[in-house]
Amino acid sequence: MTYPFLRMRGIALSVVTSVTLSLASISPSQAAAKIQHLTSPGGIEAWFVQDATVPLIAMEYSFAGGASQDPKDKPGVANLVGDLLDEGSGDLDSKTFHERLDRRAIELSFSASRDTFRGSLRMLRDNKDEAFDLLRMALTSPHFDTADVERIRSQVISGLRRDSTNPTALASRKFLALAFGDHPYGRQTNGTLESVPTITVADMKDYVGRVLARDTLKVAVVGDVDPATLGTLLDKTFGSLPAKANLTAVPDVEPAAPPQRAFVSLDVPQTVITFGGPGVKRSDPNFMAAYVVNHILGGGGLSSRLYREVREKRGLAYSVFEQLVWMEHSAVFVGNTGTRADRAGDTLDAVEKEVRRIAEEGPTQKELDEAKSYLKGSQMLALDTSSKLAQALLHYQQDKLPIDYIEKRNAIVDAVTLDDAKQAAKRLWGQGLLTVVVGRAPQAAAQPAAATTPKSN
Repeated sequence: MTYPFLRMRGIALSVVTSVTLSLASISPSQAAAKIQHLTSPGGIEAWFVQDATVPLIAMEYSFAGGASQDPKDKPGVANLVGDLLDEGSGDLDSKTFHERLDRRAIELSFSASRDTFRGSLRMLRDNKDEAFDLLRMALTSPHFDTADVERIRSQVISGLRRDSTNPTALASRKFLALAFGDHPYGRQTNGTLESVPTITVADMKDYVGRVLARDTLKVAVVGDVDPATLGTLLDKTFGSLPAKANLTAVPDVEPAAPPQRAFVSLDVPQTVITFGGPGVKRSDPNFMAAYVVNHILGGGGLSSRLYREVREKRGLAYSVFEQLVWMEHSAVFVGNTGTRADRAGDTLDAVEKEVRRIAEEGPTQKELDEAKSYLKGSQMLALDTSSKLAQALLHYQQDKLPIDYIEKRNAIVDAVTLDDAKQAAKRLWGQGLLTVVVGRAPQAAAQPAAATTPKSN
């Protein structure tokens, strides 16, 4: 997920690409920042913005693989690893490790998405050596002590039990199963009540050994550190990881073709509706047209068509949204709303009607112009802290975008024509929807709520 660049030999590190970027939102007194493409002496690559306005450093990084590397019969391994890496490592037990973090106000966390295992590190400049060293220990010598494993496992299982009676969680789970079937994307990243108790320390150590490797590492750093110092820190932190990951191949997958509908019985007053269908991958040349028209339909908050039709005009739901979700091997669009059980049918009809209308007619020129104006203007507001900028730079690397993408983005948005938007709308929504409804059966919708017992058809 990186762009190739040249490594300069015989010097401490290479900064081979820099892009000037207006970032007044990060620092009102700073006119510009430079995104640097940096290579450490040991070959660790990073996108880097040096900003000395405040004495903070934020780093976001990821390894390829994510939850898609979980064994088929043990979903939840990557999630448990993410919860346990900071529970003792090196010569520090869990309590001492967290005391070290707290004493220096170091923020360190890990998480697993379907395609990546991610980490986040944030610290004061003066605590950078200790912060990076604690991260090194977490990545290279996690303990996975029995007491810590069982404590975290219990927390995960408690969350899964709560999800078993949560209509939104049930709708998401059923939608993924409907869209992706037996593909790794159809499984739950946090595992199941059946799988999590069976995950062993050996499973987690195997995951760490296969996934956390330098060849798939992506790094983004923003903050008060000079390039030479950062290069040394990156080498000390990541340099001892295996050179190459040993990943299980994950095939590309087309989501299930709509229209399809599934119902999950749950005796609660409010029905949750999740809807979606095949989306557009980030590498698709028509992605931006899809992104803009999606904003018009359901991604624009109070200004979206779905919000106006479902809430403002009919008062059927408090909120309704829809978004594009793209992954390494597939893409979907997903929407969600909740409504009174006795109005679920009307709500679903209103959503389907508006989706069908934009697929057939496309947006208006006025809607397109307003969406483009919003998407261009909101870009910098979404990058108003060092952490947010680091997250964005990591996402751009994962999406295989060029290092100057932030500068180019508004022009790409501007280039979307009305015909582009109409074609994207037809492509996204012309087939209809994959729909999951979680709530009371229609004939029982008018009855008082009873005990909540989920049942999937």
